Amino acid sequence: MTDIPPRPAPRIEVHVDAADLATSAAGELITRLEDAQARGEEPHIGLTGGSIAKAMHQELGRMGPTSEVDWSRVVVWWGDERFVAADSEDRNAREARETFLDRLPFDPAKVHEMPSTGDAGSVDDAAEAYSTELREHGAGAFEVLMLGMGPDGHVASLFPGSPQLDVDDRVAVGVTDSPKPPPERVSLTFDALNRSRCVWFLVNGEGKAGAVAQALAPGTDVHDIPAAGVSGEAETIWFLDRGSASQL
Repeated sequence: MTDIPPRPAPRIEVHVDAADLATSAAGELITRLEDAQARGEEPHIGLTGGSIAKAMHQELGRMGPTSEVDWSRVVVWWGDERFVAADSEDRNAREARETFLDRLPFDPAKVHEMPSTGDAGSVDDAAEAYSTELREHGAGAFEVLMLGMGPDGHVASLFPGSPQLDVDDRVAVGVTDSPKPPPERVSLTFDALNRSRCVWFLVNGEGKAGAVAQALAPGTDVHDIPAAGVSGEAETIWFLDRGSASQL
């Protein structure tokens, strides 16, 4: 992994529960998008999957229509995706569409899903295609990149001990042996994930408390806790509930 220049220390926000966390993060994202557009920018955001992301997306679907955000001028990407059929319930993109993307007036040309099995012959082909798409249509950095984290400390689909952790010459990589199903996934690399002005971790549940503590501890090896290898150029926020923050 390419060395990351010094970045601001992460900020930790502890919320009462997952619902409060989701509402807070959704409201903060809307504010950031409004601010970016007020500066004349077209913000690019990176989405994640998982239960807490779904809860946040539902809040965006509820709050979005009354916000000042011009959703047609927001560009959407994903940090990782399951390499399955486009209509599979395992797709992060399907969940995001159902909860908020299809409920708000996004420009379809600016919603960049990772390829499905119907779009690419192999997971490596899918990764290469998404790399090309991000190079051609990306802004060079995400305004806000949202990430979950597993109990093992994995981030996006970069898992502890995996060879993908050391890839530093590609935007996205194929994963064929994910320790959690489905086994085939596409993930942005550390280099791509770290091209973010703001990185937000959305983590809930006591089962992740140990990984949260390790990710935030100085000197943690990214091969053990991959989440320790991602931070924002201007800001890193850990949105936690009481359970996930219980070992800090």
